[in-house]
Amino acid sequence: MKFDIDDAIQMANQAVSYSAHRSLTDVEVMVLKGAWQRQEYDQIAAKHQYATSYISQDVAPKLWKILTEALGEKVKKSNFKQVLERYWKQHQVSQASPNPISPAPNLYLPNQKQLESFTPDYYVERSPLESTCYQTLLQPGALVRIKAPSLMGKTLLVNRVLAKLATQGYRTASLSFKLADSQSHFTHLDKLLRWFCINLSRELGLANALDDYWDEEDMGSKVSCTTYFEDYLLASTNSPIALCLDDVHLLFPYPEIYEDFFGLLRSWYEKARSRQRWKLLRLIIVHSTDVYIRLNINQSPFNVGLPIELADFTLEQIQEFAQKYGLNPDLSYLQPLINMIGGHPYLVERAFTYLKNDPNMPLDQLLATAPTDAGIYASHLRENWFYLQSHPQLAEAFKTVVTKTTPIQVEPMQAYQLHSIGLIKRSGNKVEPRCDLYRQYFCHH
Repeated sequence: MKFDIDDAIQMANQAVSYSAHRSLTDVEVMVLKGAWQRQEYDQIAAKHQYATSYISQDVAPKLWKILTEALGEKVKKSNFKQVLERYWKQHQVSQASPNPISPAPNLYLPNQKQLESFTPDYYVERSPLESTCYQTLLQPGALVRIKAPSLMGKTLLVNRVLAKLATQGYRTASLSFKLADSQSHFTHLDKLLRWFCINLSRELGLANALDDYWDEEDMGSKVSCTTYFEDYLLASTNSPIALCLDDVHLLFPYPEIYEDFFGLLRSWYEKARSRQRWKLLRLIIVHSTDVYIRLNINQSPFNVGLPIELADFTLEQIQEFAQKYGLNPDLSYLQPLINMIGGHPYLVERAFTYLKNDPNMPLDQLLATAPTDAGIYASHLRENWFYLQSHPQLAEAFKTVVTKTTPIQVEPMQAYQLHSIGLIKRSGNKVEPRCDLYRQYFCHH
């Protein structure tokens, strides 16, 4: 049997399931298929209408990193075929042999039926947020706004809600503005709206019919976009569309486009009050920061609908999370970890993943190296460090925050930026490090 792209995707999917407890995303599959055909990242991006930087600097590096961690050897674009084929052959032998060989040290390769039972549901309910979002989005013309700093689980929550809506016959679509090329799509409203419509069509499984509806010169971009949405996307069936717009805060630095775009969203929300077809649209707007931009009160989508703000995990949620990972949920065991990272969802998940994959690692050993460049959070901490280095004034402000033992007041825009990337928490008008992990690491740096 010859090893082909479908086998490669299956092996990669199992590796990602083991290492990251999820399936390959559609865009990761696109990268694998493109790399299999020896396409460059810009070719892959152009073919599927993604920004080249998103493919080459975000999706691909993270995919090779996950596969490297799962397979126990360096995986990159130039060798992923050979690496995955070796484990595929080993898997074939293991399945056929009456005395299966031992799996690779870092990867157990189950068959699909085994995989379904092997990968548990690690999601922790943030009750009643999920049910509140779901019930709200069942209402005609509903709008939900979800806000939280980076790595708080916004996308997981939305995916959970969208999956439940799909069982009710909803068409669902999720579009992140990270996929847009800021140097191209954020410079002119017409480019942004065309990108928006083309990618939304693809998300809904519809052909791109933009040329039949677009008339920038006579109707203008906003009317063209509205017409396309109403007469093509909404009219394609009688089922509601639940549309999630993720990372909308990326538009905030571009006043030349955000006023019109956000005004357009607000107008669609208002149309649902009087037009039957627009009642089919259910909007979810997700952003990582407070809305500091200036918008006419009657043209803003940020003062209508249901606001949802995600908080850190509670103690009970951390204990439930530990149980899902098969770890000791007792407070006596978890307290040292909580003292260092609090209820930060991403940091908790990383710790539990390492403890599950290496059951012989003592928690105190993990915590001893955690705030260093040799610890499990090294990549995450360095990313924040590099970001601060490229923003010297922000770095200086955060330096002041981490070297103080009590909350302090900093310039409002700096507080806003530090909070948006998740490095601080607010206490009234004052701020302090988000957790002791950040205080220790950045004090040393």
